[in-house]
Amino acid sequence: MLKTSEEMNHAASGSALDGDETTPLVVHDSATGEHMLFGNVDERKRLEQRLLKKLDTRMSILVLIYILNYIDRQNIAVARLRGFEEDLKLEGSQFASCMGSVYLGYLFFQIPSNLFLEYIGKPATYLATCMILWGFISMFTRFYEAILARFCLGFLLISKWYKRDELGQRTGYLACGLLIANATGSLMASGILTAMDNVYGISAWRWLFFTEGFLTILVGIWALYVLPNFPQTSSGWLSPAEKALAVLRIREESKTDYDEEIKGPLNGFWLAISDWKVCHVFGVFFHFYFPTLMQTIGYNPTITLLICVPPWLTATVAVIIISRHSDKTSERFWHISFSFGVAVIGYLMAISTMNPLLRYISLFLMTQTHAAFVCFMAWASGSLSDTPSKRATALALINTGGILANIFVPYAWPSAWGPDYSKSFAICILATFLSATMCWVFRLHLKSLNNARHR
Repeated sequence: MLKTSEEMNHAASGSALDGDETTPLVVHDSATGEHMLFGNVDERKRLEQRLLKKLDTRMSILVLIYILNYIDRQNIAVARLRGFEEDLKLEGSQFASCMGSVYLGYLFFQIPSNLFLEYIGKPATYLATCMILWGFISMFTRFYEAILARFCLGFLLISKWYKRDELGQRTGYLACGLLIANATGSLMASGILTAMDNVYGISAWRWLFFTEGFLTILVGIWALYVLPNFPQTSSGWLSPAEKALAVLRIREESKTDYDEEIKGPLNGFWLAISDWKVCHVFGVFFHFYFPTLMQTIGYNPTITLLICVPPWLTATVAVIIISRHSDKTSERFWHISFSFGVAVIGYLMAISTMNPLLRYISLFLMTQTHAAFVCFMAWASGSLSDTPSKRATALALINTGGILANIFVPYAWPSAWGPDYSKSFAICILATFLSATMCWVFRLHLKSLNNARHR
């Protein structure tokens, strides 16, 4: 059943935990027809806590994967400062093609990649293999179009293990990887470019690619042994009772029609693209982007890199706090709206002044849009999960909306609009209001669907 943010708490309370706290708890799985014994309610709670502790420990590697994924995607922009174009004799629009190939890869392969992962059911093998491949590509590629091999499927994986009222916090931790990468990635790259220039006759940007690619390969090998598969296909680190409970928890939440579930990925794909809710969510995420603004403050590149760090670290803390509170209260929409409102205040500050200090303060406010992103991803993951393959397609479409935004964002910041960029900030405000409005409509639509099903 689809959930508005207010109804998630009620849904959680109506699970298999209902009943006497001392009698053995027998749960009937309608999909398989099996009866599973988990002891009494207190014993199930203890088993669930142990399961979540194990799961959180293993899932933490996704944050590191996300950090490296983002750093590897951005290293070409840093390499441009140290002879990348000259060494490879790139001319005209070739460098732009290198940059654009990253997002084109995501654009065309998000949906088939997610569906393939859903089909094989082995994310540990698939994600780790992709990571090792992109590490080798980063080390040895001469033209960046090979970047098409990169995928980031963490959101799909966590949605297969966690319940709706647990997704916000875990999605928040995953998103922290992006924020940490923003805070530290440029500094790390600058250090490598400075320290390794012409070492053993190798240019600095090649050392950058080699170092970051090698780190990616090491983490990919580690992920092969640490990252969990889906609940049904995991083995070796869960007891039989923990594995059965992991499968049951998600089935209790999704209420998936088993006949629909076994029809395969293609059926889920058509369910997703024909669902108005999925297209609506795609539209919300298309408007969700955060511009690169540091150059408007007026400092030199070194100082700019240093002062980039505090806003992103502040955003990381905000994401953790807001996502945890969103899970605790089982509410999404108002948390999203609050984060958007803080960001709009930041945009208005930037429009109204050219004072460097006030513009810098505005950056702390603008980064709060990432908290809205986290709450929205958790909301979407819990509301668009009729079948596993439909969820895979839906999450891929959401990410595709963000990718399209990344392609068009540079056009909203032409140099002719500087140095105040008032028009650019106005576009940001408009996009934020559009996103908030679409979230409101999404909320009303889910409420109407649930009311209709209750009648």
